Amino acid sequence: MTTLTSKGQVTIPKHLRDALGLKPGSRVEFEMESSGRVIVKAAGKAKKAGIERFQGSLKGGLTTDEILRLTRG
Repeated sequence: MTTLTSKGQVTIPKHLRDALGLKPGSRVEFEMESSGRVIVKAAGKAKKAGIERFQGSLKGGLTTDEILRLTRG
């Protein structure tokens, strides 16, 4: 059992965090069934779109035209 804080926060018990693979900064999803039961799931990683999918993968030395060609597919 856990307690709701004044900010609306709860602590997910360690055994559940471990089972879901949750680490600090992990995102979780909440679903409510018609019965009122709430399901907590580890959120899947959203697919990056546009230039975000190249974040951290480009090395220096590329021209602007080369970068634009890569991002436009």
